Amino acid sequence: MCKLSGAQLEDLQNALGKGPATYGWDEDQRWTLARIAELIRERFGVSYTVSGVCYLLHRLGWSWQAPTRRAVERNEEAIAAWRDEDWLEGKAQRRAWTPGSASRTRPVKA
Repeated sequence: MCKLSGAQLEDLQNALGKGPATYGWDEDQRWTLARIAELIRERFGVSYTVSGVCYLLHRLGWSWQAPTRRAVERNEEAIAAWRDEDWLEGKAQRRAWTPGSASRTRPVKA
């Protein structure tokens, strides 16, 4: 049984759409189940467990997403230039295949 009314569920979805920074979590832009449980408790006065929040979100059609972790300072143009110019120069050519042995004590017989 859901503890929130239909209007409250709609309000919750709108609140989640605004992002966590709107509610004071500016260190990263991810909603965690604990943060959503805290938001529900503060906004509606209803207490949910973390697993209860997970179940509620699945009922609402939300799913978890793994964020791509990229530095804010990341410069895509500089990375592309490095990859095209410097990286190819520093990459050594592979040696031609020669018979070898994984053993250091037994040399290869040619």
